[in-house]
Amino acid sequence: MKTILTDGSDKDFAFLCHLLDNHLNEAVGKDKQRTQYDQYNKKEEIHTVFVVYIDDIPVACGGFKHYDTGTSEVKRVFVRKEYRHRGIATHVMKMIEKEAKNKGYARLILETGNMLAEAMALYYSLDYHIIENYGQYKQMKESVCMQKIIT
Repeated sequence: MKTILTDGSDKDFAFLCHLLDNHLNEAVGKDKQRTQYDQYNKKEEIHTVFVVYIDDIPVACGGFKHYDTGTSEVKRVFVRKEYRHRGIATHVMKMIEKEAKNKGYARLILETGNMLAEAMALYYSLDYHIIENYGQYKQMKESVCMQKIIT
């Protein structure tokens, strides 16, 4: 397994985000996904991204972007279906946490949803806790927002 640090313009990150969007379309519903959430997941706004490769195949990704002073928002965490349950998502999240801390952030926040049970289980296992929905997600009842203090 090889992990690279890149940014939102990376072609393999774009490919994995396309697969993530397809997964979310199936889990949440295409119309809801596109109209409500796409505007908050623009790849070019995510300046810190990790892409994981197995045998030179991009299999997982995740990144973060600045939210406010001391806080960064986790974005676009995804593992291809055939590579799940191998600890790769945990690896990606640990890389995100380490890099965010190195960049001076004290807190990570993220948005997920109750319909994404595997994602929720991952975040709980990594000591993320539910918080009041923040920013653009305040009025989105399907959203679940979480945080972790990383100092």
